[in-house]
Amino acid sequence: MLFADQVGIRSDQVTGRTWGAKGCTPVVRRTGNRFSVNAMSAISTKGRTHFMVFTETFDADAMCRFLDRLGGHFDHKVHLVLDGHSAHRSRKVRAWLAAHPGRTELHFLPAYSPELNPDELVNADPKRSLPVHSRARDQAQLAAETRRFFHRRQRQPHIVRGYFGGPHVRYILE
Repeated sequence: MLFADQVGIRSDQVTGRTWGAKGCTPVVRRTGNRFSVNAMSAISTKGRTHFMVFTETFDADAMCRFLDRLGGHFDHKVHLVLDGHSAHRSRKVRAWLAAHPGRTELHFLPAYSPELNPDELVNADPKRSLPVHSRARDQAQLAAETRRFFHRRQRQPHIVRGYFGGPHVRYILE
């Protein structure tokens, strides 16, 4: 069973802390450009991470591409737990599922309950760390930094397993 969600990361997101001399406002240099990337990720209780980073908007086409990529990593049926995003429930995704029977089954969380999805904790990580550690000057750099973040998480299954220890998502392990 995998838990999945999508996240958008923007270049102008303000995160982290800095310091300055008393009475002087600190200045953090950034480009004035605004750009973003999107990512779709899925995690398992065993610490596995699967992801896809893309620059276009998240829609049914992106969801179907993610399902294709995800299915290629498994030789058995994948049970994917998602929120109620319209792209997840779209006609195109239902058609993809019908065209690939026995490959993927979608399960939906109750409406307005993001705290029940441990992948939301994964989404919070790049939003907290990426803008602080890198100052991407364009969309390609931001996409590369996002990919590096998710590749790092793939090599850190102990951190991914830790996402399931939160008070609202502990129900999964019980």
